[in-house]
Amino acid sequence: MKASELRGKSAAELNGLVAELLRERFNLQMQKALGQLSKPDRIQKVRRDVARIYQVLAEKESVR
Repeated sequence: MKASELRGKSAAELNGLVAELLRERFNLQMQKALGQLSKPDRIQKVRRDVARIYQVLAEKESVR
């Protein structure tokens, strides 16, 4: 997910996306703990996407 794509979305959409990604990260961590994780690199990608969304939200807040 690119920051340029995220900047076009509203704050409400971004917050919903963060909630969805945090849920996915939790599920991936549980799969890792159980030894069932098929794509271990996905955890890092989800973490970076969440951080990217938080950054875009902070940018939107500072513009106000």
